[in-house]
Amino acid sequence: MKPVWCAGCGNYAVLNAVKRALAGLEIAPHEVITISGIGCSGRLSHYLNTYSLHGTHGRALPTALGAKAARPDLTVLAVGGDGDGLGIGGGHISHAARKNVDLTYIMVDNSIYGLTKGQASPTTPLGHKTKTTPYGVYEDTLSAIPIFLAYDISFIARSGVDIDGLTGIITEAIRHPGMSMVHVVSGCRTFPAFDYKEAAGRFAPLPGDHDPENKLEALELAYSVDPAYIGVFYQVTKPTLGGRLEEEIRRAGAAIDGKQATMEQLLSIFA
Repeated sequence: MKPVWCAGCGNYAVLNAVKRALAGLEIAPHEVITISGIGCSGRLSHYLNTYSLHGTHGRALPTALGAKAARPDLTVLAVGGDGDGLGIGGGHISHAARKNVDLTYIMVDNSIYGLTKGQASPTTPLGHKTKTTPYGVYEDTLSAIPIFLAYDISFIARSGVDIDGLTGIITEAIRHPGMSMVHVVSGCRTFPAFDYKEAAGRFAPLPGDHDPENKLEALELAYSVDPAYIGVFYQVTKPTLGGRLEEEIRRAGAAIDGKQATMEQLLSIFA
């Protein structure tokens, strides 16, 4: 299917970056599952020749978790916007982070509900006038990176829609063994909530001496507005859900006469 995003939409850059990352890693289309949510970025799964599912509002992440649990051998990508991920779907992020599922979640943040014609989202700037806030947004704006750090997601990065830079970050995220969160700042061309060129002018690479294992330093850098840092804020290695479940199955299987049991033997205990 051909993309139907507005001309100049940052989602084109995200799509190209994902394709380049998968090609660079030599991951075949049949080895990938792409799960997307609602919103403009939710259409991305339509435009990749992979196993794909365009899910319901806010449910991309738990669906991707289930896909990875069923097919741990495949590369799983979840894609959604700021409304889909931090609005109705926000409660799922913390529990996926606790499990450290080996998947990559790309959150395309344009600070507006673009597909439904310009309503305020959780990241719309305070005071900005939208269809649902004609006198200006009156709620505080969520800041994505500090939220992800609080949840201890094992890989956290931010990028603009520079294709080369975004390709590199998505490549690192896919390689990372555990849950990866890529926050993409992307302005909406039709219902702009902020001036993307002005915002991109404040982008700066993270300091060269930043230690990605230092969460407190990452948190301080995440709150910086001018400059607004891009790059890998946080990266640690810890057991994944798959590894923990394998250990749990091993321990349960050894419970029969001290020997490794089959699944059939374990189920027969309850017959």
